[in-house]
Amino acid sequence: MKEYEREILLERIGRDGATVGADIPERIDVQGESVDLQEFVFEIKRRETVPPGERERVERAKKNLRRERLDRKQLIEDREVDFDEGEEIAGAIIGIDRALNALESLGPTDIETEQQRKEAADTKRWMNFLQQALGRDDGPRAGGR
Repeated sequence: MKEYEREILLERIGRDGATVGADIPERIDVQGESVDLQEFVFEIKRRETVPPGERERVERAKKNLRRERLDRKQLIEDREVDFDEGEEIAGAIIGIDRALNALESLGPTDIETEQQRKEAADTKRWMNFLQQALGRDDGPRAGGR
């Protein structure tokens, strides 16, 4: 592969809007394992949040997809493929990016942590209210007291 061809492919996969209109591959080899990627992403996306039993599976999938993306990008960077193969790899990388975007856009994957955060915020609001109501607030008071 020539230098300018390599640069074209790397620019294509690095472009911000590269995933716009891109399809998630139906099936892809990720870290040596064949994955029904499109089905997996659509199955997870049907839910508003990732259920506790699926969190680890989704996080592992995202980690493996990121690793696969880097491995494929490395093939282009190191010119280990010809331009035609590079175009196929670039298309697969963009499909991986599309899948990653879909998985990253899911709601909180850690429901317990989200619940703890909300409870801590509620407790803080309640304590602030009590301090103000009992006159123990060091900040400015309403009504000019």
